[in-house]
Amino acid sequence: MSDLRYWSITVGSDASGQRLDVYLAGHLPDMSRSKARRLIDDGNVLVSGARAKPSYKVKTGDVLDVTVPPPEPTDLVPEPLEIDVVYEDADMLVVNKPRGMVVHPAKGHWHETMANALLYHCRGIEKVGDLGRPGIVHRLDKDTTGLIVVAKSERAFSALQSQIRNRIAKRDYLAIVSGVVRDDAGTIEAPIGRHPVHRKRMAVVKGGRMAVTRFEVLYRFKRYTLVQAHLETGRTHQIRVHMSYIGHPVAGDPVYGRRAGELGLEGQALHAWQLQLVHPVDGSTMIFRAPPPPDFVNALSVLSEEIYEVSQKERRTPGIRVPAEMPDIGGSTVGPGVMTKDTIRKGLPSWVLDIKKEWLKSS
Repeated sequence: MSDLRYWSITVGSDASGQRLDVYLAGHLPDMSRSKARRLIDDGNVLVSGARAKPSYKVKTGDVLDVTVPPPEPTDLVPEPLEIDVVYEDADMLVVNKPRGMVVHPAKGHWHETMANALLYHCRGIEKVGDLGRPGIVHRLDKDTTGLIVVAKSERAFSALQSQIRNRIAKRDYLAIVSGVVRDDAGTIEAPIGRHPVHRKRMAVVKGGRMAVTRFEVLYRFKRYTLVQAHLETGRTHQIRVHMSYIGHPVAGDPVYGRRAGELGLEGQALHAWQLQLVHPVDGSTMIFRAPPPPDFVNALSVLSEEIYEVSQKERRTPGIRVPAEMPDIGGSTVGPGVMTKDTIRKGLPSWVLDIKKEWLKSS
């Protein structure tokens, strides 16, 4: 086949000890770590004539025979769907995803996804990234709104994926959560895995993948709290699971929340409002912001009539208290994983401050 590509590489002493997938991503053109892992798992990479695992540590003198087959056909088709492009250049674009849009095809959602829209918007992007997920570096849940970065070249895809994996890229969310959060700020460290009974849900479970979410309180209301959450890791449903775990589920969350449709919300009140990253080619630091959707803002408007100030006596210090052995949803126990401390809030987005000014005017 004309599209098949082949390389034979001898590992030098300077790379000895690197993981095989990492080595390939750094030494082959248009190769991301995820693509390298897939090639290795499919048997398209031989180390001195034998198959190996992605975690294999290469040694000086190893001969790597790499076969890259042509792209597999996919049923994903371009669809002229409207997408809100916040930024675009030759290497990447940033999209403000609306509520209700699935990022890439999955069971029950084969059309009208962001992936379909991207194929229509960017010619050639179907060759970037993973099969069926053209250029998509990370994802948001269907009813979570906000910013997503998309790569337009394999070089950009590999660089951006590395930033997500190594926590160089920073992702900040706004969430309206149920109940009054007494701590000004906190860090939730609790492992997340599949729910032992409801397999479509995630939960804090012993043996899950470690997940870390930082949060700080922006405003307190009588029955809800507006928080800013920052992802240190990127597990499925992470913020939704973690906030529910500490007793403050995201408002309107039909899976982990107390009731769907509360506050007039059309889904969970979770919005990826800020994304900071390093440009994958020129190395410049870039910060993107997007205001939350109308139903989120309307909910805040309703809640603004109930602004609640927590007194120093009511505020817990130094932070959320978790029993030494807290039972998880599966019945096992997880050690203490929530640590908080008071912080001075800095750098609030100007539009949030403007909203607060309007609230104060009308109060």
